[in-house]
Amino acid sequence: MEYKVQEVAKMAGVSVRTLHHYDAIGLLKPASYSDAGYRLYTEDDIATLQQIIFFKTLHFSLKEIKNIIYDPTFDKVEALQLQKKMLLEKSTHINQMIHTIEQTILYEKGEINMTNEQKFSGFQFSENKYEQEARERWGNDTVNRANETIRQHDPNVLNEKMNTIYKELATVRHLSPQSNEAQLAIASWYHFLNKYTGHHYTLEAFQELGQMYVADDRFTKNIDQFGEGLAQFMYEAMQIYAEKQQENE
Repeated sequence: MEYKVQEVAKMAGVSVRTLHHYDAIGLLKPASYSDAGYRLYTEDDIATLQQIIFFKTLHFSLKEIKNIIYDPTFDKVEALQLQKKMLLEKSTHINQMIHTIEQTILYEKGEINMTNEQKFSGFQFSENKYEQEARERWGNDTVNRANETIRQHDPNVLNEKMNTIYKELATVRHLSPQSNEAQLAIASWYHFLNKYTGHHYTLEAFQELGQMYVADDRFTKNIDQFGEGLAQFMYEAMQIYAEKQQENE
């Protein structure tokens, strides 16, 4: 199926002028032209435009995006997976900053107390844990711009609470993930994430997070420090917990 430029602009939420510009700079050229000279885009073109928009959201320049997506080694699925991780990091950071702003408003009204450290919660500018992965795939220059907005807050102040939950989970990891003990422990993890990370995890997002624990070796290695097989156990318990909660909704 082929689409005219107006149709593509409408479905993607961009202007026709933007698509004309992408054509002019060789970023997104239409597959063909009609007899009347109208640009015609294919499904592959739509997929490419989606990639462009994702990278723009992550603050890559058009020149950087062009270099990435037209590299012979470019893998769309791999790019989408890393984009998702980077956007989740960005979302967590933004939600933490929003929470800090809300708390500061209450502080300015005299309704709560805040320490100086709490006033800057979410504003730390440490290295994104997926930065090296992105650099290896797309090069240093293409990642530097993204670093301006993709930041993560320092979780050290929550380590004690987090480690306590991990230790509790480790003590019950030899039980069935469906057991009451396992489900109570994993519920504590779900509530911890929603209370302290500044990001609201839906049940679906909680399940996806569990999948990352076993799909990403870095997560598995870190979690299994508390007990061999803990990451797999948490993954299974998280799936069951989310399914049960969804049934009760």
